[in-house]
Amino acid sequence: QVQLVESGGGLVQPGGSLRLSCAASGSIFSINAMGWYRQAPGKQRELVAAITSGGSTNYADSVKGRFTISRDNAKNTVFLQMNSLKPEDTAVYYCNVDYLTGWGARSYYWGQGTQVTVSS
Repeated sequence: QVQLVESGGGLVQPGGSLRLSCAASGSIFSINAMGWYRQAPGKQRELVAAITSGGSTNYADSVKGRFTISRDNAKNTVFLQMNSLKPEDTAVYYCNVDYLTGWGARSYYWGQGTQVTVSS
């Protein structure tokens, strides 16, 4: 089994900052990539940012220049630093891991989600 422990969500005023973290553990042989997705009420889940084991990153256009994704490979942990937050960033943020099992199968796992609310 795989476990993803997410933390760092909460309520913040517009223009403020939050830092999300997600630690992966369990039956993981190696990690290809980790990322953050978000889903606002009435909307589809969308990619926010992702990072590969080699450090390549990908961001949604709406967060470029404001959010930074980083990773601690030794701890299988990914971070999302969110600055200059806007009300439209309000959503449930989900961590995702793209990994290989011990027998070489590729698999994906989602975290439970953490609420981020940007409001005055």
